[in-house]
Amino acid sequence: MPDWLGWLLGIIGVLLVVAEIVVVVLALGVIPGNRKPSTGMAWLILVLAVPYLGIIAFALFGSTSVGRKRRAWQRRVNEEVMAAARAQGDAAALSPAGDLAGAARLNEVLGSLPMSEGNRVAVLSDYSGAVEAMRQEVLKASRFVHVEFYITAWDEVTASFFEALVDASERGVQVRLLFDHLGSRGIPVYKDLLTRLKATKIAWAPMLPISLRRGQIRRPDLRNHRKILIVDGRVAFTGSQNLIEPGYNKPKNHKAGREWVEVMVRVEGPVVRDLAVLFATDWFSETGESVRDTLVVTEIAAPTVPGSADGVACQVVGSGPGFVTENNLRLFNTLIYDARRRLSLVSPYFVPDESLLYAVTTAAQRGVDVELFVNEGADQFMVFHAQRSYYSALLDAGVRIRLYPAPYVLHAKFFTVDDEVAVVGSSNMDYRSFALNYEVMVLLRGRQVVDRLEEVLATYRSLSPELTVDVWKQRSRGAAYVDNVMRLTAALQ
Repeated sequence: MPDWLGWLLGIIGVLLVVAEIVVVVLALGVIPGNRKPSTGMAWLILVLAVPYLGIIAFALFGSTSVGRKRRAWQRRVNEEVMAAARAQGDAAALSPAGDLAGAARLNEVLGSLPMSEGNRVAVLSDYSGAVEAMRQEVLKASRFVHVEFYITAWDEVTASFFEALVDASERGVQVRLLFDHLGSRGIPVYKDLLTRLKATKIAWAPMLPISLRRGQIRRPDLRNHRKILIVDGRVAFTGSQNLIEPGYNKPKNHKAGREWVEVMVRVEGPVVRDLAVLFATDWFSETGESVRDTLVVTEIAAPTVPGSADGVACQVVGSGPGFVTENNLRLFNTLIYDARRRLSLVSPYFVPDESLLYAVTTAAQRGVDVELFVNEGADQFMVFHAQRSYYSALLDAGVRIRLYPAPYVLHAKFFTVDDEVAVVGSSNMDYRSFALNYEVMVLLRGRQVVDRLEEVLATYRSLSPELTVDVWKQRSRGAAYVDNVMRLTAALQ
């Protein structure tokens, strides 16, 4: 080797060492800023272990910012809704009473949306039935239909719904459709969806699109995970179900008999307006078009929808990177600490941060009957194993873990507190839903609606065997190792 080449390689080696030291020192002072200790530590471990790869990963995935413009618009719209509520003299909405006063006030401070009384709520736990219920409302539309779903596909199950949208647009109804760009793009029939939409009068846009050519660049794993349908401001739907057939159009799911199990709610009353606020915010953010004129409150129709609960107090809780706080996490913790007798949690992906883990285990330790429904099998490898890493702590605290049987995927996201309170929506109980996804949850107060959800829970219990401590301790060391590694990766938010 020539002397000059050896000298050059030596200089490069020294520079690389110096650069690595600089990267590590900077990381120690920059990464922990405005992050949870667990998240900051996970990033630091990655950077210290593999400095160059770690810093590249941090540059791509370390920021949850979606820009000041989006946050400012969201704040302005929410302020207008609050002003409208005050102008209407909706004292019940602005001054919630009883055990929920603290939680409702918290939600209002964080998300600006009030609690409203006198809503009607129907729980929909049948997959095809939910699609049909939405289709029936679209057929009645006279002014506008707003559709926002994380994953959207035009397939054999949703075709009738899309045909109703097309028919509505043809008769002069303003139909607007939002779907998450990357979330829907991963579905095999995505290109067919775009082709069909382009041939209609439906106004549509992808949410959080990424395009180098158009300068649309952001952290690639930010998602808009909301599921919302609003028709004429008189009725709305939200929950966990995506707009797609239950096997997600994937041959491997069909071969395995794997289908998603969901829960949606159909709502009427003032809560419809507040769901419309979230759609209006997202629509403006993606298209620049204001739809403030659709933020209206309409009277509840008669007669009562079969199986629905009347007189329900509701509060919409929006969350995501557009907010400076983790609204859904704070709500969950508040309600869990308020539980006195029973707490039933349903979350397909349960990867809690320290605060939520403490809230759940503390509830069990102080005598609350806590049950957690999760999946027996895995549809997402990393999240599934990260979730399993918490089972020991939960079981030791007295939490009853129920495993929904494979090949089905329990994708419903809701929980009930005692006999009067429930939360239903799109948010999982994991890091992603707390910090990276736009989510929507609805806080519900009313014995009737909780009883209806209890019927759904009873079905889950009949199908889901309980995981015991003895069985859990028999898992292999290799499985435990994988679980713990995946737990670390889950904190990289």
